[in-house]
Amino acid sequence: MRAVRLSAYLLLFSAVVTLSAFGQAQQNVPDAPAPQAASQSQTAPNAPAPQTQPATPLPDLRGQVAPGKGTNSDEQGAAAAGQAAPKVSSGQVGAPVQQAPPPDSVQQAVPATGTPSEEPTAPLNQGPVSTIHIPVTAVEVPVTVKDKHGKEIAGLPWWRFRIYEDGVRQRIAWFSTDAFPLSVAFVIDATLPSDIMAKVNRSLSVVSNGLTPADTVSVISYAGTGPQMLTDFTAAQGPRLVAAMDMAKKPGEQPGVPLVDGPFASGPTVNGLQADPTLAPQHGNAGGFLMLPKEIHPLNDAILYAAEQLASQPRGRRRVIYVISDGKNSRSKASYKEVVQYLLANNISVYGTNVGDSALWGIGYLDRTKLPFLQPEDVLPRYAIATGGDVDHELSENGIQSAFVKITDSLRTAYTIVYYSHQPTISGKYHVIDVRVEGLTGLQVDAKQGYYPSVSVQ
Repeated sequence: MRAVRLSAYLLLFSAVVTLSAFGQAQQNVPDAPAPQAASQSQTAPNAPAPQTQPATPLPDLRGQVAPGKGTNSDEQGAAAAGQAAPKVSSGQVGAPVQQAPPPDSVQQAVPATGTPSEEPTAPLNQGPVSTIHIPVTAVEVPVTVKDKHGKEIAGLPWWRFRIYEDGVRQRIAWFSTDAFPLSVAFVIDATLPSDIMAKVNRSLSVVSNGLTPADTVSVISYAGTGPQMLTDFTAAQGPRLVAAMDMAKKPGEQPGVPLVDGPFASGPTVNGLQADPTLAPQHGNAGGFLMLPKEIHPLNDAILYAAEQLASQPRGRRRVIYVISDGKNSRSKASYKEVVQYLLANNISVYGTNVGDSALWGIGYLDRTKLPFLQPEDVLPRYAIATGGDVDHELSENGIQSAFVKITDSLRTAYTIVYYSHQPTISGKYHVIDVRVEGLTGLQVDAKQGYYPSVSVQ
């Protein structure tokens, strides 16, 4: 009986010793990396393959790391940087065991198109995003504000301006007081009388004084045969412009005395046909008591020709046609309405200097009344009003020289207003524009009176 009890005590003691040894072994095993670190390290690019290490006896760590505390600062910094802790010789007591880096130090693969923090632009359960394009027309309106003495007023804020299209107020989308570089098409009337043409010729040499190196200029001259390009757009301060202005100096036309009778009353003839169609008798005066030569002033054709050249200029520039003429138009192939429609569709403004008889108030007024036996009407102011430009009337040479400089200064102090219109671009309908300045009285606001929707102004 005593032998049985002794055997039971021995078995119980062996079990206790075994459990104690197993628990001590469990405490001596260091913490293994979390399974997540292993999975992420597999997905990292160019991750090294795991290597099998030979079994080594586990050191006693109970006296090296206190409960509730981590490793020293060097080991923490190395773990945060994804590097191994500093190595200690194997003979040193308590040498740390090299462990795998923590999961946070594993670099994730970043797609080439963005960062992991980017959010998707649409829910994942939807298809590709569709973009809806709504056609609109960006209407650009240069505006010049003058006081009652004709002096430009600068520095007005955007909230003082009101812009209306067909009587409906529009929202100002863009407003600027900056000066734009100019693209100027010079149109010179070579049908002027010789004395007026001499003044114009002497004033052409100062044209570049009102321009900057950023501006470009083309020179066009027109006579009875139509417009002629003397130079395409060139630098405003270059020698090519000076040479083109010299070519634009024409002798002009000699004013003659009307012939009532005689062999030259209707001009010379060749095989029964008139050699000069400008001397053909006027309609309704075949029997004639007074023979007036029928003049040719293709001003409409010259402005349209200049506008076609300006339409190819890059956007971001102010497109301007500057005309030196008496404003008379006759026998043009293009009509006034066609030319204005092309100008407004391409954001082109017409400025000019009226010379000769048109500069006189009395004769200029009679020209516009279309009385019999008088010269054709002065259409230059009509172009300026329709496109938001301006016309100066000068008789003297000094006045012609200063007119262009004054107009270029007005262009550089102009305000620029842009609003978006939802009118269809293919309708071709004319829309009226009205620009006002609120809160101030006695001001003159110069802007184009309307526009035609076109793809070229979008």
